[in-house]
Amino acid sequence: MENSANKTGHGLPESSDINFKSRDFLLQHIRHTLSFYEGRSVDPAGGFFHCYMNDGTVFDSGLRTLVASCRFIFNYAKAYGQFGDEKYKSRVVHGLKFLRESHRNPATGGYAWVLQDGNVLDDHNHCYGLAFVLLAYACAVDAGVPEAKAWLYETFDLLEDKFWDREHELYASEASVDWTLDPYRGQNDNMHSCEALIAAYEATQDDVFLDRACLLASHMTLRQSQETDAHVWEHYTQDWRPDLDYNRNDKTNSIRPWGVQTGHQTEWTKLLLILDRHRPEAWRLERAKELFDSAMAHGWDSENQGLIYGYDLGGQAYDQDKYFWVQAESLAAAALLADRTGDTTYWAWYDKIWDYSFKYFVDHEYGAWYRILTADNAKYDDRKSYKNKTDYHTMGACYEVLNVLTQ
Repeated sequence: MENSANKTGHGLPESSDINFKSRDFLLQHIRHTLSFYEGRSVDPAGGFFHCYMNDGTVFDSGLRTLVASCRFIFNYAKAYGQFGDEKYKSRVVHGLKFLRESHRNPATGGYAWVLQDGNVLDDHNHCYGLAFVLLAYACAVDAGVPEAKAWLYETFDLLEDKFWDREHELYASEASVDWTLDPYRGQNDNMHSCEALIAAYEATQDDVFLDRACLLASHMTLRQSQETDAHVWEHYTQDWRPDLDYNRNDKTNSIRPWGVQTGHQTEWTKLLLILDRHRPEAWRLERAKELFDSAMAHGWDSENQGLIYGYDLGGQAYDQDKYFWVQAESLAAAALLADRTGDTTYWAWYDKIWDYSFKYFVDHEYGAWYRILTADNAKYDDRKSYKNKTDYHTMGACYEVLNVLTQ
């Protein structure tokens, strides 16, 4: 395996010389990440290409996942909002067309999970997927696409009708094409639904979205963590009891991994603090700090640096691989905590995570971030983006930090 540490032949500054809190740095990093996809992401036949080698070569031109289709819309909507270049808005419209015409099933209202060469490969409906559909439409509304507003409400109504568990006040996770629910329940679906609902509120100022986002955040980070030592657990039974064995010893399911996920603890930190911008509640800051502090205590690899993927309820490392999104979500959470608390410890974490990421994850030659590294920071393969990885996490983290720096 090739070590992914920076080569010094590109005239790059040492990471220790960079001000990671600089607006110029963050904006340049977003541009650098976008440059990886520039000229190669748009499929003229519809949608976007999803699978790239490290140098940008497309290795599977026909694979489309619902999540990545939506994340590309997010990427270009946010880029349009930040930079104002009309090419980004045209890509939002291009992505929406594919989402409506290829992923969406007009007979059921659902969205195909996976397409291959224009054909439906997996027709199951996932709350996780619909959360990203909601996010895509919210971002499109922000980007000035008027028809996206009706689609936003359509998707929210679909989530309410098909996935909302009125007894437990959380969303179910998966359904067949005819909307028969699977008994599995998961936190990841609800976390990303919370994220999408916040975006929907910001795009419309409709309290129905904020009300639901606040409810999900409270239930997942307070009520549901009572049986798992205050950690946000991933998997639950149909009656929302922690399922401690689901996917144990199976590290192949990236959407439903076993254990306490370092990045999900910090992602909830971020979401709790964003909610407080809109509707402050006294408990959120302390809970956000608890989740972040615990994630750093158990997730930071003191030997090789970087944040590991996950650990068990006792804080022992379970999956020591390093994932790009874990670092990105955690540095955003650190910045939001630093801004909110004034505690420089969190800025120190922000710099520490950025320093590690800049050395090992950022591809300074071709742009974007590597997907996954071994415990000792070597690349597993030469695939930069595959299935759901579009650098939405990395650019999204930069936008969140920019929000803090402009306040």
